[in-house]
Amino acid sequence: MNSSIKMLSIFTITAFLAAGCGSSNSAEEASADEEKNNGSSSETVETTETEEETNSNSHNHENNHDHDDDNNHNHENNHDHDHDEETEQIYNGYFEDEQVEDRSLSDLEGDWQSVYLYLLDGELNDVFSHKAEQDEDMTEEEYKEYYEVGYETNVDRIVFEDDTVTFHEDGEAYSSEYSYDGYEILTYDAGNRGVRFIFERMDESEYMPQYIQFSDHIISPTKSDHYHLYWGDNREELLEEVTNWPTYYPSDMDGHEIAHEMIAH
Repeated sequence: MNSSIKMLSIFTITAFLAAGCGSSNSAEEASADEEKNNGSSSETVETTETEEETNSNSHNHENNHDHDDDNNHNHENNHDHDHDEETEQIYNGYFEDEQVEDRSLSDLEGDWQSVYLYLLDGELNDVFSHKAEQDEDMTEEEYKEYYEVGYETNVDRIVFEDDTVTFHEDGEAYSSEYSYDGYEILTYDAGNRGVRFIFERMDESEYMPQYIQFSDHIISPTKSDHYHLYWGDNREELLEEVTNWPTYYPSDMDGHEIAHEMIAH
């Protein structure tokens, strides 16, 4: 082989090797750049995921907060609902002995009127009609007759002021002071129960009864909105009275308002 051919061959091989090395370095650099870029991209994804997780947690916290508020709201509603149910049960005569608490005449403080005259003049007829619709065992007229016996009284007004009780009867007023004498729980034939809160006369009086007993479907200290009153001179015999229960509502109410309240109950 002549020298010129030999030199050409060496030059060709050298150029080839140089080109190969350049390609390898470029590839390695490209690979490094790609790895760098991939690494940066991976960090960005992790950051985004972290931000999304943080946002998601924040959102969940807000949802939990709202949910807690809703639960609190529902709890209050449930509490009110349970309370209403319990009050209704007590009003209907279903309660435990330990729920009963002593009461004072301050629960009756005020000026009260008998509903008997409203019955006689027909202003309570809607009440008896409503009861007959709710319970077909008795007609409207039968209800009226039943309540006429229950409401009958000559004491058309009663005023409670501190420990003093004043009966108004036939245009005359009679007063005495009374003190608390405990309560009695009565069980009725229907299976429900009632509580009589009893007060004994503390002075000598020719006109006022020795005992008064009130029942208002409430069994713990609470201001009455109406009540049934029993009175007489024998404590035990009075507890047996279950057919005549004179009923009193605030004196500033008219017959229509009283009828509306009765129907609401």
